[in-house]
Amino acid sequence: MNNNYKKGFAVFFITILVLIASFGIIMNTAIIAYLQALILRDATKSTQAYYAAEAGIEDVLLQLRKNGSSPAFSYNLNNVGLGTATIVVPDIIGGSRTIISTGAVGSVMRKIQVVWAINSKKISFHYGAQIGEGGMVMGNNSKVAGNVFSNGDIAGGGTIVNDVIISGNEHKLQGVSVGNNASVYTCQNANITGTLFYVSGGSFATCDYGSAVDLGPEEIADIPLPISQDQINEWQIEAAAGGINSNNITIAETQYLGPIQIGTPAAPKNLIVNGTLKVTGTIYVTGNITVNNGATLSLDASYGSLSGVIIADGVILVENNATLSGSGQAGSYILVLSTKSDIASPVINVRNNAGGAIFYTNSGLIYLKNNMKAREITGYKVQLENKAEIQYESGLENANFSSGPGGGWEVQSWSEIE
Repeated sequence: MNNNYKKGFAVFFITILVLIASFGIIMNTAIIAYLQALILRDATKSTQAYYAAEAGIEDVLLQLRKNGSSPAFSYNLNNVGLGTATIVVPDIIGGSRTIISTGAVGSVMRKIQVVWAINSKKISFHYGAQIGEGGMVMGNNSKVAGNVFSNGDIAGGGTIVNDVIISGNEHKLQGVSVGNNASVYTCQNANITGTLFYVSGGSFATCDYGSAVDLGPEEIADIPLPISQDQINEWQIEAAAGGINSNNITIAETQYLGPIQIGTPAAPKNLIVNGTLKVTGTIYVTGNITVNNGATLSLDASYGSLSGVIIADGVILVENNATLSGSGQAGSYILVLSTKSDIASPVINVRNNAGGAIFYTNSGLIYLKNNMKAREITGYKVQLENKAEIQYESGLENANFSSGPGGGWEVQSWSEIE
């Protein structure tokens, strides 16, 4: 009797243990299945939230393609599948804006960030003055506050505050005061505060210098001017895309202009600024540009920290007390460029007290008259009269030029941030 009782109890106990174990397995399986269902549901919601965020980006970019420079705004996009999207578009800073779209399905959210920016071209101006083979002539008390590189002679009675480099064994530095170092083959009657780096075989006996270093026999190489003809052609095309005006244009008071082409190469027309011209896009003038006494030529504030371009196929004349400037933000410059080829007469002629800008010509003479100031000069040949100054800014090394705030917007990056 006791043995049967013990055996029955053991079977009962084992049966209980088996039932408990089975129940545990069933519960674990059920819990795992439930958790997997939750994970799958959340994954599905996460995917739906991501696509809702993408839909928000696509929607806002469609709006911005119509008006890329609109003020800051935000809005909700409802009924995107089972979710919604909240889109935030901030103000333009430095020619770009970072857009965030948050997609939500229930409590699950995903965020996408897009950088929407004006398409711009970086052009580096490393020198206060960069000169082609025509060289530079400096009048008494003229000054370049920056470095100078020249593929031709530099001569006269002016001062270069920083370094000077002159390429080619046939070229020389003559009569100029240099505040820092000079690299050259021939130096005549110049005063160099720092070190004279000379090419072996060169002549420098009549120069004053702090110390001298032999560079060896290798000739100092030329460097090309920083803007190619292809880039100039591209700017001209951008201007023409804004429309071609077949008449001369005179700015009498305050006027906004650009992008625009004035005239055609076959029938050139001129631009005359008597009042205030606000540049809103690239301007291409097939004739001459005249900025008269007291007039103002500047980029519109919407350029932000970007720079802009005005081009002439003819002569550019900037009269006394004219003001030329960028948008007003740091790093914004106006580039005034002539494509005319003439080294006997100035293709860019800047008179007394004219304000600062970048002046550029690949194949002509730039003439800077008494008391004028510029940010940077690049030309085949440059002549500075008495007291003319070039005051270089370090931001010119990373200047970004745009066709204007009204066009050329593009997506620069697209990424998920959460």
